[in-house]
Amino acid sequence: MSASKSIVPEQSPYAQKPWLKHYDFWIPERINYPRQSVYQVLNLSASLFADRPATVFLGAKMTYSEIKAHADRLATALSRLGIGRGDRVGIMLPNCPQYIISFYAIVRLGAIVTNVNPIYTPREVEMVAKDSGMRAMITLDALAGTVLSIRGASQIEHVITTGIGDYSGEPRADSSGTPGTLSFSEMIAGVGAAELPYVVIDAEEDVAVLQYTGGTTGLPKAAMLTHFNLFSATIQCAMWGHYISKRGEERFLMVIPYFHIYALITGVVYGVWMGAMQIIVPKYEVNQMLAIIKEHEPTYFPAVPTLFISLLNHPEAAGSGLDRIRRFNSGSAPLPLEVIEQFERLSGAMLYEGYGMTETSALAHTTATLAKRKPGSIGFPVPDTDCKIVDLETGEREAAVGEEGELVLRGPQVMKGYWRNAEETAAALRDGWLFTGDVARMDEDGYFYIVQRKKDMIIVSGFNVYPNEVEEVIFTHPAVKEAAVIGVADDYRGEAVKAFIVLKEGREASEEDIFEFCSARLARYKVPSLVEFAGSLPKSGVGKVLRRELREMEDARRGRG
Repeated sequence: MSASKSIVPEQSPYAQKPWLKHYDFWIPERINYPRQSVYQVLNLSASLFADRPATVFLGAKMTYSEIKAHADRLATALSRLGIGRGDRVGIMLPNCPQYIISFYAIVRLGAIVTNVNPIYTPREVEMVAKDSGMRAMITLDALAGTVLSIRGASQIEHVITTGIGDYSGEPRADSSGTPGTLSFSEMIAGVGAAELPYVVIDAEEDVAVLQYTGGTTGLPKAAMLTHFNLFSATIQCAMWGHYISKRGEERFLMVIPYFHIYALITGVVYGVWMGAMQIIVPKYEVNQMLAIIKEHEPTYFPAVPTLFISLLNHPEAAGSGLDRIRRFNSGSAPLPLEVIEQFERLSGAMLYEGYGMTETSALAHTTATLAKRKPGSIGFPVPDTDCKIVDLETGEREAAVGEEGELVLRGPQVMKGYWRNAEETAAALRDGWLFTGDVARMDEDGYFYIVQRKKDMIIVSGFNVYPNEVEEVIFTHPAVKEAAVIGVADDYRGEAVKAFIVLKEGREASEEDIFEFCSARLARYKVPSLVEFAGSLPKSGVGKVLRRELREMEDARRGRG
């Protein structure tokens, strides 16, 4: 036996969790997690870093004490409207300081943040509003019409609007709001001093966020993330980066959207816990991004593969200051190895990869700083996260090392369940284990690898697209008889949405017709970018469309079979 190898006793934790021996030296195996409201993240940071800039947005800065003051006043104003513990309040905003203020105001009251993508169509907003039963929505004045148009079909009592420039360094427009709505700025200005109600939070039971997702199957549904889930994921992030990140000294570049679980954790909660200055970018544009990097010199940049690819392909990337960023993190979708290697050569910094789901508060696995790197691996489970691979048929037999199966896990960051959906909750959470729906394997060193998705979910630029939802829209086109949607490989977006369509006899439609039809009813990233008209679709003996055969056909065409 090589002298560099050591015998691991069976009773050692390394025998059951071989990844522990690869943890960076500052990462603990176990952590005692806070059991208080996630509002305490802001409360503590406002005390520790009161005068430190919390945000920089379009030329204007806000300190931590200012963010807290605005959040507390907004909480007071919401309380006066009757919003309280357990009420759902929507946030439909792009990245801006108002998002952070709204998040902490809502959770301070024990109410539940319900995230809504601001590029949703009225149909999609209505679905979320009705399913969640939200009583209020905070949105941009430019989007007020969308919310007002579905208000009568929902339980929304109050629509609160803000302008994108209200917290910027640019001259402020009229902040009185849109007719039929309340003004965000006037609500805060109307509170002389915060008068916050006393709210008892049961951190492990009380839901802080409803985050809509397709989960492991079917149409979008809401993962219930408790205060304990969010606080735990934040502390796991903090411990993983403890030795290379310092509280009160970091600058986070936040262009990934706050309404997505990835940015909610890395920016709104972890970023605030770190006392970081968040450089907030409401919309990604590569030239603007390079200018922002050069001006503000961020230390941490969490992003998705498409952003790294676009930066790599920009002729001025090398001189933009990317080499001054200490840490990059890629999430939401797999990152090609070639891109990792090229980006690390360009920046000189390590590009971390991670794996997580909405159901795991965005966090489950990530790569370590000093451990041996293995191309294609998602790294190791974060502290207190148990993982195993089980057989795909029953989910009861634990797979052998190197054998492929479904990845299941449990930990303090795993959701409470799906909102008002006992059937889906029972399918996803079994005896405390979350069945991820992802096919994976673990090697002899405890490194994990994602092989493929068990279900049909498509990931476009880090966003989940659910074929059933897209198909339902296509089916409403008057010329469409049948439709099936799959994901196909795309070098830029990771995957693209492709629709296979069978037209009704005697009817006609073009690719452009389908694009325009879907664009009016779906968010842009859900709209098929490829359309193929077919005489028939492959089906099983009971008439179910076989997406698997469509994928195999597409792979064969592209030389991937």
